[in-house]
Amino acid sequence: MLGHGGANHPETPVHAKTLRPLIAGLVLGLLANTASLAASLEQMAGQMIVVGFKGDSVKDKSVIALRKAVAEGRVGGVMYLKYNVASLSAVKAMNEAFKEASPELPPFLTLDQEGGSVERLTKDVGFPEIPNAQTVAARNDPAGAQAIYAGMAKDMAALGFTVNFGPVVDLNINPKNLIIAKYGRAFSKDPATVDAYAQAFINAHHAEGMLTSIKHFPGHGSSTADSHAGFVDITKTWSEAELQPYKDLLAGGYDDFVMVGHLYHKDYDGGGQRLPASLSPDWITGVLRGQLGYNGVVISDDLEMGAIRKRFTLKETVIQAVNAGMDVLLFSNTAAYDPALGDEILGILVAQAGKDPNFAKRIEESYGRIVALKGRIGG
Repeated sequence: MLGHGGANHPETPVHAKTLRPLIAGLVLGLLANTASLAASLEQMAGQMIVVGFKGDSVKDKSVIALRKAVAEGRVGGVMYLKYNVASLSAVKAMNEAFKEASPELPPFLTLDQEGGSVERLTKDVGFPEIPNAQTVAARNDPAGAQAIYAGMAKDMAALGFTVNFGPVVDLNINPKNLIIAKYGRAFSKDPATVDAYAQAFINAHHAEGMLTSIKHFPGHGSSTADSHAGFVDITKTWSEAELQPYKDLLAGGYDDFVMVGHLYHKDYDGGGQRLPASLSPDWITGVLRGQLGYNGVVISDDLEMGAIRKRFTLKETVIQAVNAGMDVLLFSNTAAYDPALGDEILGILVAQAGKDPNFAKRIEESYGRIVALKGRIGG
């Protein structure tokens, strides 16, 4: 199983894995306290925001403005979509500009590059494409899969990316699933198989100094609807077996990102508030952190998906997500592109923190986790 530092070495005692969560918690607390002393509330809140952007060149006005926001700490990262990729050289130049804007606290430079249909870097711009997860698992053992993902991760790291939103650890339970099974995004319906191939994906990225994000907690594989389009109720289809890949990976020391989906379950809806998992303290604070013992960074799926924006205002979304335990708020900025979206989110965070000391404390907690994770970029 995965570990950083000495956890992969044969001489490391087995019990070190059981000590890791405790040690991580102590270190996290120390980092949070130290970092918060050196940063303003606005700077801490800015690190919680990752946004999409328009433009595909360092000369584009929107890219210049976003670089300034990164430099000033008003956003903590950027998200690439396919229309941001005019050429590989242009992407590399943008990533270098974003990194140079904040060298001490590097931005999360993120994208979805799973393989198959879900990819932002394609053969059209000269990037070697790979098959989807289902095909990779069907044609290769985990070692072979890791070799495939190693090539992809090396090419992504060379362009300056620091975060790949993968692997998918959803179980391929519903063959008619509109967002997972339809595109072959799951490795298998068997949790142990998913764990093995997800580990291969993670190991390959870590070898290149990149971070990953297991998704879509608590499990999208049994759903009968697509959260991109609207409300998704998993109450009757979801089972605890869908948590097993998370249990296995976290037990092995995984602590990059966990991405939470916009999935509704009536037993975990925030006390009758009909909240999806991404806004529900029952899922994030209760299950993910409480039951599974996860101490790392929790990131939302895109908060502009139909499942969210059709039911909640921007203010409601931001406040509820943070109160639920979310650390990083991901906005693709595609619903109605707004160059000031990052600042609007930041304004909501800062204003609410001024009204509610507990909300301000949540921001400090998230900032500590984010600083700790950013310290591993490139390592």
